[in-house]
Amino acid sequence: MSGASGTGAVTGGMVCGHHHLYSALARGMPAPPRTPKSFLEVLELVWWRLDRALDLDTIRHSARLGALEALEAGTTAIIDHHSSPSAIEGSLDVIADACAEVGVRVVCAYEVTDRNGPDGAAAGLAENERFIRSGGRGLVGAHAAFTLSDATLDAVCGLATDLGVGVHIHVAEGEIDVPAGERLAGRAQDDWLLAHAVHLDRQLPGTVLHNARSNLNNAVGYGRPARWAEAGQRVVLGTDGIGADMVEEARVAFVAHRADDLTASPDVAWSWLEAGYDLVPEARDDQVTWTYSPMDPWHLAYTPGVRPTEIVVDGAVVLDANGPTRVDAAEVRAHAAEAASRLHARLADLP
Repeated sequence: MSGASGTGAVTGGMVCGHHHLYSALARGMPAPPRTPKSFLEVLELVWWRLDRALDLDTIRHSARLGALEALEAGTTAIIDHHSSPSAIEGSLDVIADACAEVGVRVVCAYEVTDRNGPDGAAAGLAENERFIRSGGRGLVGAHAAFTLSDATLDAVCGLATDLGVGVHIHVAEGEIDVPAGERLAGRAQDDWLLAHAVHLDRQLPGTVLHNARSNLNNAVGYGRPARWAEAGQRVVLGTDGIGADMVEEARVAFVAHRADDLTASPDVAWSWLEAGYDLVPEARDDQVTWTYSPMDPWHLAYTPGVRPTEIVVDGAVVLDANGPTRVDAAEVRAHAAEAASRLHARLADLP
């Protein structure tokens, strides 16, 4: 993955296999009505309230900020999983346009769920279909089996088949979703992306998306992704919305692996990072020059602060020594801060 160029190594662009760009404006959000004491309460009291407060404007600014921060960390491709029940139609275009403005590739999906009623589920399906049929690069998104009826889950599968794309879905992230293994058996396909799989009780077709930092943050447990890799399944690193610094994510994935198995090598977590190229192959041809050499797993496992100094995407320099070349980073952050204030005000008023 690495080579030498001057004083820094050159690699392909990093790939974030599972992101929630809408979470970029969550920092500093009002505290939940009460302290969550379970994973389900984290969803109900934090994230499901945040996504209801989003509108197209805050979606745009969160995507711009998330893409900017990804680029500044050497990440040139994001596989996003979006939810905004109050602003569904057109939301995926907003995200795709915001990422393109910054110079980052994105694969979009809208999270279909029954938790907002049948009309919400239908609108989510329609947004996935509209975006992909209009030429957008995407997958059919689904939240998690425990928030999907069998009928809606079948509709997700049917739409993905009709469109010739995979499904991007949370799978057994918490114990509440353990039945997902049984429900997805016979439905999941090789082109599906299975986010988390912490409590998955069987092997399913598809790619497991490992989000080490998020799993630790939500106290859902350690899913031992190495077992899936050893069984011949592709494992790719994601962040679940906690930024898109994939070098740092690989470091955290290694530490989590090491905490479970003292013999674990950082080469394993790095292989999960490199597997992202199977999902977004073009990123391998991007050129990221780093402040450090060599970009070797055993070095990076213990070397903080490694950053890109230049990034070339599709032959164009999108980041140089002065920062991003296509957007004004200060302007992006200033507008994101303003949008966050509006979002947090709406969030405070939600029941």
